[in-house]
Amino acid sequence: MEAGIIPSPRYNHAMIPRDLTFVLGGARSGKSVHAEQLASDSARPVTYIATAQRAGDEEFAARIAHHRARRPAHWQLLEASIDLAGAVAQADAPDHCILIDCLTLWLANLLCPADGTAPSDDYLARLAAFEAALGSAQGKIIVVSNEIGLGVVPLGAATRLYVDELGRLNQRIAALSTQVTMMVAGLPLALKSASR
Repeated sequence: MEAGIIPSPRYNHAMIPRDLTFVLGGARSGKSVHAEQLASDSARPVTYIATAQRAGDEEFAARIAHHRARRPAHWQLLEASIDLAGAVAQADAPDHCILIDCLTLWLANLLCPADGTAPSDDYLARLAAFEAALGSAQGKIIVVSNEIGLGVVPLGAATRLYVDELGRLNQRIAALSTQVTMMVAGLPLALKSASR
């Protein structure tokens, strides 16, 4: 396998979750607000899995605070900047809703560690474990991710790797999903519905 290329698994029906909604969009497109509304509308207990690492950056801390203030206080919060599969397994239950926000930051945590070291050797295994956790989930899952591949090809090798890997990951999660929505300017565009 070429370095940095995540193989596309062949999915069998046992790997496809019963109720997986994937919400994509650009920055400030309304994807998190839409995903939160879907979780609220599910009328199930909700676990919000946050993938952002706590940063010393004031602007990013303000973004996190804004997300927290918007969420209902009774939602359970799990932080999973690296072990997303473990968090999904911990929160999953047949009558439960899990909202994961977002794959974009999680992949960045795996490929670009905060300490500046090289990507973890096990990031491919972590991606596969996450997809397996989605495939065995019993409850409703809502996953948020950015669509960042709509612009020009990045100049730097590390940035190209990140954009390529996120594009591949988004494709695989979309393939597993029962519903896929693209958010543009706060408007949901259905790309895949449960009836298709």
